[in-house]
Amino acid sequence: MSTSAVAIPYSTNAYFERSLRQLILSSSIDRIFVFHDGGYLPPSSKCEGIDAGLPNSGRALNTLLKKVKSKYLFLITEPVEIALGQFALERFLSAEEETNAGIVYSDYYDVRNGERDAHPVNDYQFGSIRDSFDFGPMMLFSLSAIRTALKKYGSIPKASNAGVYDLRLKISADHRIFHIREYLYAKRVADGRLTEEKQFDYVDARFHEIQKEMEAVETNHLKNIGAYLKPKFKPVPNAGEKFPVEASIVIPVRNRMKTIADAVGSALTQQTNFSFNIIIVDNHSSDGTTEVLKALTRKNSSVTHLIPERADLCIGGCWNEAVRSEYCGRYAVQLDSDDMYSDNTTLQKVVDVFRSGEYAMVIGSYKLVTMKGEEIPPGIVDHKEWTPKNGRNNALRVNGFGAPRAFQTSLLRQIPFSNVSYGEDYQIALRLSREYQIGRIYEPMYLCRRWEGNTDAALSLEQSNRNDAYKDMARTIEIFARQRINKRG
Repeated sequence: MSTSAVAIPYSTNAYFERSLRQLILSSSIDRIFVFHDGGYLPPSSKCEGIDAGLPNSGRALNTLLKKVKSKYLFLITEPVEIALGQFALERFLSAEEETNAGIVYSDYYDVRNGERDAHPVNDYQFGSIRDSFDFGPMMLFSLSAIRTALKKYGSIPKASNAGVYDLRLKISADHRIFHIREYLYAKRVADGRLTEEKQFDYVDARFHEIQKEMEAVETNHLKNIGAYLKPKFKPVPNAGEKFPVEASIVIPVRNRMKTIADAVGSALTQQTNFSFNIIIVDNHSSDGTTEVLKALTRKNSSVTHLIPERADLCIGGCWNEAVRSEYCGRYAVQLDSDDMYSDNTTLQKVVDVFRSGEYAMVIGSYKLVTMKGEEIPPGIVDHKEWTPKNGRNNALRVNGFGAPRAFQTSLLRQIPFSNVSYGEDYQIALRLSREYQIGRIYEPMYLCRRWEGNTDAALSLEQSNRNDAYKDMARTIEIFARQRINKRG
């Protein structure tokens, strides 16, 4: 079997020496490169220091690739302790040789407080182009695939902090990325945050410059694979429909007795210069929510309480019921059953944007709060990474669009939501942005309330993986569709 090189970030922590010793003793490794910031003394003739910081940078990767002479390269991307399983490196190498993949990665174990937990990762799809895709901290690269990709698509920018992301996308354009569904190593966990806390890292102002670099890498990748869309948009078609009101606030709900009255109350307080109503799609609640809604409907003629005939609907299916009903207005505006509008001007602001241009969809900004209204990290989520010029391309990289979301009802009647309860909003936003302009409001106008009953509160790893896999599937479909558009010219 071919031998290989490995690159690993240096750390002053004791675990580094333990991780390094395994690699030195392995007969599958002929060269070890240690990324450091100066002053590192290699403990073995097998090791060589690279004074270039962490391996994510273009500078570090370019320096490394000039030195590697082996056929394969293991890249450890995080400064964490790695404990290799039995014949782990050999398993990586045999999988690469048998599949001829450009990149190979595997499942692994997380070690917390001496306890070992399985950490499965997702299969890589063609649309898995988000920069947060979890490969684990160790990946195996084919040097042949690297050289082919860099020759065809250009070198990694030296100044970039998105070097690994850039290299991965360039390789994925023409080479297989293979997932070994075996737990080949263990990682001592350093980041103990919950999944719902990590998902907002890309809106943190501290990472703004890195996010711009990520966007540039992803945009270039879309151009390389023929899926980039220029900022040219279709006008929203005039369906000639008559609507009972100008706007409808749509609230899908199931078993939210504790929160639904607050949501409806914030909808009822909206002050507008147009007519609006509230459509609540009660998905066969069993906790008393239905009784609360019946009472609210009796008191407010503008509230319509719908109970679907079907019993197999998810959130997306409930949206389809609302927008296809006779009660739905020209614009359908989202309000989740456990959230609230921040004040009585939200609906007016949304409709004003619709009226100001050719928008298929308008998306606002929100603030994360407790049930008492107290702001919690990351606070305001405004998705300012969106730009009119490149937003619909960059949307394939990030995991969300924002809230509240509002739509031209006539378009939703032609393009239905997927009948799922996670990612249905992301999928429909991608689909609409493929052809139409999306309007944005960057001031917070929506309170996203966190409590133990939220659908994305304290997600298990398995559920988080399923959610991510669904959005990767949506990206895959969208990329293929955009490639067809560009081929047609």
